[in-house]
Amino acid sequence: MTLSNVQSVTVGTHTRLVRIWERPERPWATLLLVHGIAEHSGRYELVGRQLSEAGIKVRSFDLPGFGGTGGRRGHVDSFDEYLDAVGEELASSAEQGLPSVLLGHSLGGLIALKYALSRSPAPDYLVLSAPAVDANIPGWQRALAPLLGRFAPKIMFPNVWKGEQLSRDPKVGEAYFADPLVYTKASTRLGAESFEVMKDVAGKVPSMPTHVVHGGADEIVPPHFSAPLGEHASRKLYPLLRHEVFNEPEGAEVVADIVAWLRQEIG
Repeated sequence: MTLSNVQSVTVGTHTRLVRIWERPERPWATLLLVHGIAEHSGRYELVGRQLSEAGIKVRSFDLPGFGGTGGRRGHVDSFDEYLDAVGEELASSAEQGLPSVLLGHSLGGLIALKYALSRSPAPDYLVLSAPAVDANIPGWQRALAPLLGRFAPKIMFPNVWKGEQLSRDPKVGEAYFADPLVYTKASTRLGAESFEVMKDVAGKVPSMPTHVVHGGADEIVPPHFSAPLGEHASRKLYPLLRHEVFNEPEGAEVVADIVAWLRQEIG
């Protein structure tokens, strides 16, 4: 079994938690995994192991304000903090002569998409899992978000999803809410920044080959949100799966599908 090597690195005034799944032999690709809101990279231990066993060197990290990385919990002053972290970690994960892959789930998918559209070093391939490119919220809340984000940026609001919305496996939800590194609130600034990025990426397609995976029974990020991406990128919908496709009983099949797509694209 390949377990991650956990490291703490100092970035400015904060400590960032990084996980690396090493390969005993030379890998055929490197991959940076970006987790979603209200979670941390430790919830991807199995995914990292599966990708590593398929021959990919995997790196992940806890976003600012989440898990073992420093910063105010569930808060960000600017979305650029996330993009900067991705750029730094993508550069750290690169290996000469190997294609690079950026994979993001949920909010991590929004971060990965925004990064791929606007930053460098750019990944060679992009994989998005249930990317949060839109949100189901009332119009008045969306209109109020910029004001709250500016004048009351640190007010915290609880995330309203339930364990059964994550996966059909009840153990996933139980473990999620029992996890001391899971922080289930988000600040008004984080919400406002995310809504702005959602508007910015709408209708835009990255230049690199892109693959989208989405659960057809996802109630947190409904699958129709990622449908427009499927018009210009590879997209696979899993009809019965919920939000965390990697934590569903069929999660290993989703990972295998991603590996197969990458092998086909890389050649």
